[in-house]
Amino acid sequence: MKAAVLGSPVAHSLSPALHLAAYRALGLDGWSYQAIECDEAGLPGRLAGCGPDWAGLSLTMPLKRAVLGLLDGAEPLVEEVGAANTVVFDAGLRRGHNTDVPGMITALAEAGLASPSPVLILGAGATACSALAAARGLGATAVTVAARDERRATGLRAAAARLGMTVRLVPFGEPGEPAPGLLISTAPAGAADLYADRIRQGTLVPGCLLDVVYYPWPTALAAAAQSAGAPVASGFALLLHQAARQVELMTGKPAPVTAMRAAGLAALAAER
Repeated sequence: MKAAVLGSPVAHSLSPALHLAAYRALGLDGWSYQAIECDEAGLPGRLAGCGPDWAGLSLTMPLKRAVLGLLDGAEPLVEEVGAANTVVFDAGLRRGHNTDVPGMITALAEAGLASPSPVLILGAGATACSALAAARGLGATAVTVAARDERRATGLRAAAARLGMTVRLVPFGEPGEPAPGLLISTAPAGAADLYADRIRQGTLVPGCLLDVVYYPWPTALAAAAQSAGAPVASGFALLLHQAARQVELMTGKPAPVTAMRAAGLAALAAER
């Protein structure tokens, strides 16, 4: 059976290392997984070319929203978030799933999150929509979102309405946000450095941090939070746990998380 991760850019994705390690541990000798460069324009053709020898696809940016109109069905979480990062082929049908949300929740639980409220999310794109759903799953009903570009927040506002969440949008970098019980950064590496400065200055110390960046690590934000004594969930932990759920969806078997973690960390070390 075949599986792959699609996205653009995708060459440096850790997903092949994680999934191939899972297949080895599960004894799935005939399974393959590769990274395939694919943009929004190429997605319909790529999906059409997946025959009965394909188990599923992992999707990264910019495809998580682009795939929605190409699915035959999706779990409710996909509809609520407005993004799918997984396609499972089932009797010729394309089923959409979102494993980012449970991946975030598991990563935060693993890090030792005590209380999520209040919640501050940095960024307002597709990953921020998943962060909204994760916050809801952890018991939050309201969040503050610092948007680098409020014009990109239309999808986030719509997701919040579907999720039954209250969202307060503030400009990125605006001073005066309350110290969050949970800070989730969906911003690219370096973009959140001003929040790292605030943590170092003691003006914004989170109870717990999830930074979705996994390389380079630690980010300035993660290093500042760790120095301040806050539990930190890494982008690698998110990647690992969302991939574990993908393995379960595609293979029907429990994910060998320990083997996947070791392979992912080895791949990361090789990049340094």
